[in-house]
Amino acid sequence: MIEGISHTSFQIVAPEDTAIAQGSGQLEVLATPRLVALMENAAMLTVAPSLSPEETTVGGMISITHLAPSPVGAEVAATAVLDKIEGRKLSFIVTAKEADKLIGEGTHVRFIVDKERFMAKLKKL
Repeated sequence: MIEGISHTSFQIVAPEDTAIAQGSGQLEVLATPRLVALMENAAMLTVAPSLSPEETTVGGMISITHLAPSPVGAEVAATAVLDKIEGRKLSFIVTAKEADKLIGEGTHVRFIVDKERFMAKLKKL
């Protein structure tokens, strides 16, 4: 895994992805929580090929600005670029576009975890 690698995830905005359907607003446009999920997906997939089968990443922080609305039927592309590696902490720059229009940008932090140990923590709660 090296800094600078990236991945782009794509989504067509469906009625169930809208702010009104997600309960985060009252309009038929891409909901911010769905934009966040697409950005997280891009970050996860950026590093997934570099991990062992026993490892995965989990989100730890995301801070984005949702800059412009996207209607139902629009194709949205979210790109994550691995900006910094600090041990198991991975920092990403995330952006989202609809065609050439920037609709979102921000930062995201993920942590590399051992799948089995991570899930074992649930049993202790």
